[in-house]
Amino acid sequence: MKIDPAEKPLNGELEVPGDKSISHRAVMFGSIASGDTEITHFLPGADCLSTISCFREMGIDIETSDADPGHVIVHGKGLHGLSAPDAVLDCGNSGTTMRLVSGILTGQDFSTELTGDDSIRKRPMKRIIDPLTAMGASIRSRSGNGCAPLEIDGRPLRGIAYETPVASAQVKSCILLAGLYADGPTTVTEPSLSRNHTELMLKNFGADLTAEGTSVTVRPDPKLEGTKIKVPGDISSAACFIAGASVIPGSHVILRNTGTNPTRDGILRVLQDMGGTVMYRNLNTSGGESTADLEIWHMPLHGTVIEGDLIPTLIDELPLIAVMACAAEGETIIRDAAELKVKESNRIDLMVRGLSAMGADITGTDDGMIIRGGRKLHGATIDTAKDHRAAMAFTVAALAADGPSEIRDADCVRISYPGFYDDLASLMK
Repeated sequence: MKIDPAEKPLNGELEVPGDKSISHRAVMFGSIASGDTEITHFLPGADCLSTISCFREMGIDIETSDADPGHVIVHGKGLHGLSAPDAVLDCGNSGTTMRLVSGILTGQDFSTELTGDDSIRKRPMKRIIDPLTAMGASIRSRSGNGCAPLEIDGRPLRGIAYETPVASAQVKSCILLAGLYADGPTTVTEPSLSRNHTELMLKNFGADLTAEGTSVTVRPDPKLEGTKIKVPGDISSAACFIAGASVIPGSHVILRNTGTNPTRDGILRVLQDMGGTVMYRNLNTSGGESTADLEIWHMPLHGTVIEGDLIPTLIDELPLIAVMACAAEGETIIRDAAELKVKESNRIDLMVRGLSAMGADITGTDDGMIIRGGRKLHGATIDTAKDHRAAMAFTVAALAADGPSEIRDADCVRISYPGFYDDLASLMK
């Protein structure tokens, strides 16, 4: 896709699609709850559709509509209501689907196999295999390399206390979901707090769950009841326009009904640390999830340091923050973000390579990047490695650059934001 420099600032209002993490969980938890779960503002991206497909394969009736793809009704069958699929479960490109569904499947009374696309089959699954095995699960990497395909033979599980080596919401959620089928309480402790959508939503469905500090404990065999869920706008999608408004002079955007969960709002804190401005309007809370209308203006930015406990709150937004740092005066240091290496791509290498091609002064490190900002970017041909977060970040960079850019495999954004380019165009009229 050819991207020309922005001829106009970004101006206007929009509501970004529903949060991907919350959409996944609403379908999963609705499937193992009793009764109907009605989901509105669901994200009909490829990843979330993979989750729907997997649960349909396991006997769950899930209603969707072409007329309103954001409206989904899950007819749950209870904690023990899933049935053995007739075929291998295909998780597509979705790490959330594979890791969280694995936790649920280990406690079933049937066997399953999960696979996915080329990218998923390279992503580390040993981080869930080890704790699930400690719970008594039978879960194996069929290739023996700690990656998918995964073979799972359901069996009774035991509750454990587990300390995760990294802060990962997917790992934490996988263990907690397995804990629903265990013989006693299961506790997960992280080095720092990762996003807590699983904890909030499980409680909303009726789970017996307590959280304190970076530890969360779930008790087994709850009676989960179907409910209504309105999915907030995905801050990871909103981040595209937050970054765009920050680097394109004269921009002013309002992003309605955006999720502002404090375990996900790191990009807003970084924006303010860099001298940017964000106003919160129409604050609200639903199902424990906070939302607001976010108003962003272009302001001159300066470098900052991003590290430590802040990293889990913005891990998916770091490619866009790297673009913001290119436009900022001074040096920005990103550290403690080695997790970027095991996303849909090695995002450290990918962003360094692409932004360097555009003229940025950027150096990759073992756990992050050093960006010396203030240099005008120029157009270039960019390989996205079919990574949706990188594709959106490079699009924003191209809008702020001199000269046209070619973004290869730009359509990979459909994984998380099918209407991204249409929404972007609506702010540039």
